Amino acid sequence: MDLKEILGKCDHTLLSQTATWDQIKALCDDGIKYGTASVCIPASYVKQAKEYVGDRLCICTVIGFPNGYDTTAAKCFMAYDAVKNGADEVDMVINVGWVKDGLYDKVLDEIKAIKYACDGKLLKVIIETCLLTDEEKIKMCEVVSRSGAEYIKTSTGFSTGGATFDDVALMKKHCAPALKIKAAGGISSLEDAEKFIELGASRLGTSRVVKLAKAQETERARKLDDLIR
Repeated sequence: MDLKEILGKCDHTLLSQTATWDQIKALCDDGIKYGTASVCIPASYVKQAKEYVGDRLCICTVIGFPNGYDTTAAKCFMAYDAVKNGADEVDMVINVGWVKDGLYDKVLDEIKAIKYACDGKLLKVIIETCLLTDEEKIKMCEVVSRSGAEYIKTSTGFSTGGATFDDVALMKKHCAPALKIKAAGGISSLEDAEKFIELGASRLGTSRVVKLAKAQETERARKLDDLIR
């Protein structure tokens, strides 16, 4: 698969607690240069980033992140505030405790409420697969398929594990055809990225693919320099 095609499916991500504006600005510059699907950044930088990039790049942010146990009202406000500040996409975290209690109707109602608060902007639902059994994952595929959200997402990248090939394959099998899949967390190589896409992921949450693209550029420049000498 062409590197440009892979980059076009990446949410170029920086969600570190220590992220500075200079780092976010550099992330945006890379997102524009390499044609990523979006940059995924902390909500506190959304307004500044959107003013900086304008229509050149989609801005994604996270809510209820990374634990998902904020109240529904708080998550709805976060989503509304993010969109008001210029977010084009919102990635929310489910209440995993509700899943463990079997409260799937509450999970569904919450996703629907947040989707409404997104005011037409794209919503991705993070189910944190590393904390769920296969039965719970399948049930969440069914719930998110009914919710009106555009994407189901594997992971925050802040828990005990990230995306796995098995999880993406399972999600592809059990999600409604219209529901897209985002694999996130631990995508460390172009081979991994390509495999996730082949298994059914339409988006990848990672910063490493851009780093790999930069490394390829550096290597090409070095080889060209050697030839010129």
